[in-house]
Amino acid sequence: MFSIFKKVLDKTTKAIKGIAPKKHKNISKDEFEEILLEADVNYDLVERLLESLPETINKIQAFNSLISVFQYKADFKHSEEKPFVEMIIGVNGAGKTTTIAKLANKYKKDGKKVMLGAGDTFRAAAIEQLSRWAVKLDIPIVSTQQGHDPSAVVYDTIESAIAKKFDNVIIDTAGRLHTQTNLNEELKKIVRVAQKAKEGTPHRKMLILDGTQGSSSINQAKAFNEMIGIDGIIITKLDGTAKGGSILSIADELKMPIFYIGTGEQPDDLITFKANEYINTILDEIFV
Repeated sequence: MFSIFKKVLDKTTKAIKGIAPKKHKNISKDEFEEILLEADVNYDLVERLLESLPETINKIQAFNSLISVFQYKADFKHSEEKPFVEMIIGVNGAGKTTTIAKLANKYKKDGKKVMLGAGDTFRAAAIEQLSRWAVKLDIPIVSTQQGHDPSAVVYDTIESAIAKKFDNVIIDTAGRLHTQTNLNEELKKIVRVAQKAKEGTPHRKMLILDGTQGSSSINQAKAFNEMIGIDGIIITKLDGTAKGGSILSIADELKMPIFYIGTGEQPDDLITFKANEYINTILDEIFV
């Protein structure tokens, strides 16, 4: 697992080496501050993390400071209900469709029967892309034409999954800018219609955040959370950015469970997020 995190955070650790090319047993508080800022940790958070630290810092002290960011009560919401219905949310370009394929692939490998719902009817490309993944992974999909009511797709998907005794349903949603009122109303309607198809659904609303956006993705998350309430986060594209420290900012600001990290473009490129391994991967580049 460490090697996977190392691969994902490769650009971040290279940026750290630009500031601290050699590893040391101890570093100065100022140097630690510079490293955290370079990795795109929010400035106010950096100041708070440094408050309790001495002028010279060792690895254990650094670890204890950073891990404190994750000491909030995170509800990794799950239900034994079948089908377990997940609604996937996020702006266009965040890697939503690929992440749905990765989740579906994971569940299928766990021996679950999975069905997809192509609820992003705003873009024909989204329906086509998800349909291609469904064929590739040999997973059934419920879809319609571009411009049709996404709520109808959601209802039909859940009903079909109930009738055929499926374990998991993963529903795509439109990813227009979170500031648009019509998207807000559309997402709320999807939730209402899902509840009509099966009470208590969607069981989990997952937000996809693009890791290359760094701390700026926090505002997206807050907006979507206000719209319909977010139950957890999946962070994508971290392997393509030096902003790996933004996970600390995201966790600190949102206090939400981070379920997975996307590590590439293939169906298996999804790992469970583990805070201690994430932090150790960063600190291993700084300390002996």
